[in-house]
Amino acid sequence: MILIRAIVRPEKTDAVMARLMAEGFPAVTRLNVTGRGKQRGIKIGEVTYDEVPKELLMLVVKDKDRDFVVKTIIEEARTGEKGAFGDGKIFISPVDEMYTVSSGVKETGAEG
Repeated sequence: MILIRAIVRPEKTDAVMARLMAEGFPAVTRLNVTGRGKQRGIKIGEVTYDEVPKELLMLVVKDKDRDFVVKTIIEEARTGEKGAFGDGKIFISPVDEMYTVSSGVKETGAEG
């Protein structure tokens, strides 16, 4: 199993969440975050905003679903046909094990 962390523009989050739900991936954690990418923020007139609001989406999926979920997020989070600076990033990490709090049931990455 893998953990996908996607940082996306706030105005794109609802579309990403809806598409993931429609594709069968309803379990997503959503957090408001701020930060900056390679462009070091944005400059509007004389004012530079070096921390830009974004949203962080986190979901755990089976290894076999990795490419499909990443493609889905990119399609919904991208601005326009070619994308733009600030559209976000996607990070992939292995999940060794996870637990369901209510039941205490353990799942291992080998099961995914």
